[in-house]
Amino acid sequence: MARTRQLLLLRHAKSSWDDPKLVDFDRPLSSRGESAAPLMGAEIARRGWRPDLALVSPAIRTLQTWQLASEGWPRPLPPADFPQGLYEASADAVLAEAQTAPASVRCLLIVGHNPGLEDFARELAGPGSDSTAMRSMAEKFSTAGLARFEIDVAWDALQFGAARLTHFLKPRDLG
Repeated sequence: MARTRQLLLLRHAKSSWDDPKLVDFDRPLSSRGESAAPLMGAEIARRGWRPDLALVSPAIRTLQTWQLASEGWPRPLPPADFPQGLYEASADAVLAEAQTAPASVRCLLIVGHNPGLEDFARELAGPGSDSTAMRSMAEKFSTAGLARFEIDVAWDALQFGAARLTHFLKPRDLG
């Protein structure tokens, strides 16, 4: 059996709607989002879940979430790619992006958007998933919500139902 891999799914932090002239892609984080993103990043580091690679939607709010979440991590930061396909991605599109991760990646972080990220997480969770984490994620995949999965297959073999959801964390859970 292959060594277990980790997949972290981080929904972008709360975005601002202050400027109605901005197109969706260009919306920045709100002040609440600017507080939540580093909180989630610190929790990722505290738990030893620092990724080997980050795939980040190129939208402003996801870029800012990634920057703020990783700001307290040791340097150098893990490499990050910004595939256009993660913006407004369906569950299938998120799966396709995850499948592109190199075999050497043991922990992959995807920073994206709902509804695609939530749909992907729900469809990915298979047998052995933690029931408490499943209930919490089913309630609402909140902004800056973080789902952690364990995967026993290579990235290019990843399919829906082939991962175990082990944790689901929300900023409000962390204080």
